[in-house]
Amino acid sequence: MKTLKKTMVGLTAVALLGMSSAAVWAKDIKPRIIRFGYGLADDSPTGKASAHFAEVVDKLSDGKMKVKTFGNGALGPDEQLINSLISGSGEITFVSTAPIASLIPEFGVFDLPFLFDNEKVADAVLDGPEGKKLLDKLPAKGLIGLNYWENGFRNITNSRHEISKLDDINGIKLRVMQNQVALSVFKGLGANAIPMPFTELFTALETKTVDGQENPLSTIQTSKFYEVQPYLTLSNHVYTPFVFLASKKWFDKLSQDEKDVITQAAADSQAFQRKASRQGNEDALKYLKEHDVKVAEFSTEEKEKIREKVAPIVESLKAKIGKETVEGVLEAAKKASGA
Repeated sequence: MKTLKKTMVGLTAVALLGMSSAAVWAKDIKPRIIRFGYGLADDSPTGKASAHFAEVVDKLSDGKMKVKTFGNGALGPDEQLINSLISGSGEITFVSTAPIASLIPEFGVFDLPFLFDNEKVADAVLDGPEGKKLLDKLPAKGLIGLNYWENGFRNITNSRHEISKLDDINGIKLRVMQNQVALSVFKGLGANAIPMPFTELFTALETKTVDGQENPLSTIQTSKFYEVQPYLTLSNHVYTPFVFLASKKWFDKLSQDEKDVITQAAADSQAFQRKASRQGNEDALKYLKEHDVKVAEFSTEEKEKIREKVAPIVESLKAKIGKETVEGVLEAAKKASGA
């Protein structure tokens, strides 16, 4: 009797395995090549997360859907990547929220200074109702927002002198992201703010077309800005998310099974990317110090001066961004921080 039971269990397991295999093959998934372009280096935390996304898509589709990554701006700057998705000539990308704000002003909320206290608060807001409201605005512009990845807290570098006080920013030719919010904030702080595509930034720093820039630590390292920027200020003035995007024209043509592959891989890769980003920033700071970058910070007093200086600027930008969005995100951040 025991032998019979074991045999039946074994046969059942084989049958289930067969059904599972058959179910995989029964899915409506066609062979596809998916182009995934982005501006950052392939060895950056987000470049590694992009490779991870490709691996997960391959696994979930049983090798039928192949993601081909193009890092280091190989397919153009962020604006070009966005336009390629809108036209349907590209499929997948990630970009910071700054260039999206030119299409949907509400995304400019993430360029407001001192919005989030830490990454935990940022995650709660982005993955919550306020973050979803913004993603829901993308389809009308020809884009699908799969989720948010992390660019991280931005820090200032420059080639002129140490910046540890508000007055030190005055007159610095600082490259900023290409949107009105970032431009207004840094002009208000006294910088000569110059909007510029990320793909042009290293050359501009090298030739002294601009004195400095602001980006997360891992980007400063992997983009080798430290080679031409000896001064770093741990300002953590803005937390910038990436938006993981798909072309709506392309996505709408996928079967439901194929859409499920993309959305499941995106969810898996979000956790991978955030973990890699945070570890990457820790490692980057150590690396930059080892490479003789002079590191400064704003004192509590100086941070308060900066907050007071930008307060009227933030108030004036509410109408441009959308008062409801700004107040909704601020309230969600306050709730997430336990304030």
